[in-house]
Amino acid sequence: MTKDERMRELIRTLNKAADSYYSRNEEIISNFEYDALYDELLALEKETGTVYEDSPTQRVFTEQTVSKLRKIKHEYPALSLNKTKSAAEIESWLGDKSAVLSWKCDGLTVVATYQDGRLVSVCSRGDGETGEDVTHNAVYFKGLPHAVQYKGKLIVRGEALMKFSEFERINSLVPETEAKYKNPRNLASSTVRMLDSRESREREIHVFAFDLVFTDNEEVNAENSLAKNLSYLEKSGFEVVEHCVVTRENAAEKIEEYKAKLPSNDFPSDGLVFVLDDIKYGKQLGSTGKFPRNGMAFKWEDATEITTIREIEWSPSRTGLLNPVAIFDTVELEGTEVSRASVHNVSVAQSLRLGIGSKVEVYKANMIIPQIAKTVESTGETVIPSECPLCGGETVIKDNDGIKTLYCSNPACPAKNVGKFAHFCERDSMNIIGLSEATLEKFVDAGFVKTLADIYRLERFRDEITSLEGFGEKAYANIIDAVNVSRNVTFSAFIGSLGIPNVGKNTGKLISGYFGENALEKFIETVENGGSFAEIDGIGDIVSDNIISWMNENRAEFDDLLGCLNVSDDAVIAGDAPFAGKTFVITGAVYHYPNRDAVKAEIESLGGKVASSVSAKTDYLINNDVNSTSGKNKKAKELGIPIISEEEYMSMLP
Repeated sequence: MTKDERMRELIRTLNKAADSYYSRNEEIISNFEYDALYDELLALEKETGTVYEDSPTQRVFTEQTVSKLRKIKHEYPALSLNKTKSAAEIESWLGDKSAVLSWKCDGLTVVATYQDGRLVSVCSRGDGETGEDVTHNAVYFKGLPHAVQYKGKLIVRGEALMKFSEFERINSLVPETEAKYKNPRNLASSTVRMLDSRESREREIHVFAFDLVFTDNEEVNAENSLAKNLSYLEKSGFEVVEHCVVTRENAAEKIEEYKAKLPSNDFPSDGLVFVLDDIKYGKQLGSTGKFPRNGMAFKWEDATEITTIREIEWSPSRTGLLNPVAIFDTVELEGTEVSRASVHNVSVAQSLRLGIGSKVEVYKANMIIPQIAKTVESTGETVIPSECPLCGGETVIKDNDGIKTLYCSNPACPAKNVGKFAHFCERDSMNIIGLSEATLEKFVDAGFVKTLADIYRLERFRDEITSLEGFGEKAYANIIDAVNVSRNVTFSAFIGSLGIPNVGKNTGKLISGYFGENALEKFIETVENGGSFAEIDGIGDIVSDNIISWMNENRAEFDDLLGCLNVSDDAVIAGDAPFAGKTFVITGAVYHYPNRDAVKAEIESLGGKVASSVSAKTDYLINNDVNSTSGKNKKAKELGIPIISEEEYMSMLP
């Protein structure tokens, strides 16, 4: 293979890996391997003098999403930093200047804008030019004040991350049969960009401020010091990244000091950042087009060990996904013993050729997460199980754009049913307090719960439950009390708890509002008479078909469950309620309410309906971006439906 051919191969591999990582939070090669291939490409480019336009050395990869978050163009572009693993290179770059050293936190960069003393918007870094509006979630972030004393304009950049303690707390709630979250960075990224802030606020996100991008405070600007800017932010209520001022004389020493702190840190980091303290001088240096010259990122040299693979464990999840985990002879890395590492998916396992007895080089990504760097000596291809290790069901390999994953095809796999039971017990469903996924997993494994109705027959297993580890008479009594309370349930909560695809409590309310009194009886009659729910505003053909199909396939379980419950009609709104007979659609971000669900709840409490799509039956479309060219806005304009802002909606309130 020629050098040119090798360069093209490296570009294809690196671009595909980066796109998968940033677009889908999916790792198809390890960070260790990516860095090695990147360095090889960079060396070849320098050697040959050839740099292709699509080379990752010339690109800034975008943190993409398929969500409907509003796009925001940054006032001040956010470029990434050039990186090195050499302390000597840092010393050379510093010269006679001083710099602020801080942690290179591993999360999602966000930009917060303050005006007149209050937080007005928060967006993700995105591609450095345009980010996504995450204000609705940011109001719950720790370390990011909602208001500051200064009444002018502030733009602050920080890293939104999840601490290890919080990551472990969330993973502790995920049963062994469920796929655990892979790392804090991915979980933080997905949490920050959630559409529903009710979900995101259940997870603690911290923002560490690391840059005062802009202020019209002349007193602060006159200081011309990044270190003093960070002190100003700390006094203003921000949680500021740990930092210190260094020079060429003590940079290497400080690098070692920070490295020693890594094992005790409660937050993920993938290196250090050096930024010149003299702000004006740093700006005068300009940038290379991809990297600003006023800063450098320092990455740790990864410590590695050679070990032997003893087993590949395949862990099933509620979606049926089987996650491969390599089990190997214990080695010590970064002061801790390591014996297992996630292999991510079938593609990664096959590319590493992980056979039993294979010798592999392992390391800790960012000195934290065990990973396999490469296979030193392979004993053969990875054996892909043909049966699910939990239920014995047939497995199938799915290929998604070149990434192979393994699934259990058995719809009755206990791992999948745990998820079904957990959804049934959730707060917005039957609200059975105490029946967490971890508890349900134990009950399923013990054979106490095989159907939804079995949850209401747990008293048969009193002796067995009270003897389980972590349980006793009090815990048992609390669970039984919560189960009995849930026997009285509204129609909408009951329908939403069943696990019908795309049918939750909100859809249940649409059906309830349509049928009025005796909604349950009318619901059953519609199914038995071959009717449709598609004529209900807000329910289309697909959701209607889902309901009919589920009922036909699960009628026996449905009837068994009804025998345990008292299902009542939802509260009927008086006909003279302010919004009676009015249908709203809500889209985009909201700023005066915690989230769109809060607006929806208010509308429903006043007699109105909230639909998911604009139709001829819609009376108002609520969208703060009234001039948006979105599909909902276009449809509303075509139908002559008023598009109102949040403030205009609020003016309609009684």
